[in-house]
Amino acid sequence: MNGAAYFERMAQYNLWANTKAYGLCAKLPAAELDAPRTAFFPSILRTLNHILVADRIWMSRLLGSPVAMPLNTVLYENFDELRHARVAEDQAIIEFTNGLTDAEVTADLTYHSVAGDAYTMPRDLVLAHMFNHQTHHRGQLSNMLIEAGLGPLEIDLVFFARDQLG
Repeated sequence: MNGAAYFERMAQYNLWANTKAYGLCAKLPAAELDAPRTAFFPSILRTLNHILVADRIWMSRLLGSPVAMPLNTVLYENFDELRHARVAEDQAIIEFTNGLTDAEVTADLTYHSVAGDAYTMPRDLVLAHMFNHQTHHRGQLSNMLIEAGLGPLEIDLVFFARDQLG
């Protein structure tokens, strides 16, 4: 599997992994969600917000309507509102990837970073980064959930494949 089909599958994996992650997080009291933790974004809630912020930034670039915001923006203090926004974003990512062609995947994307620097790179690298970025921070999230007495998250790509392919 390659090209656009690969990113369609990654979008489905992304939804699956986020659903599992948010399901586990929902078992925690609100105070535990924003309790200080050892991570780049220092709480479960702030890490989840960061992932959503980054996805919105990357998707806005891919869609040609860039938005800019600090990477530590807390879009939602309320977990249920954040969860609802995550589901909507995952659906938007799925719809976007389902509409991609192989030619679009290999075309260049020019964008400005959060710092304002201009870059041009192939869309497949941008898309790969977007999904890899989520995986990176979900790994941190898994560790924070262990610290909180839950977890670890069992969301490796192979678990998704087993779940989806039987």
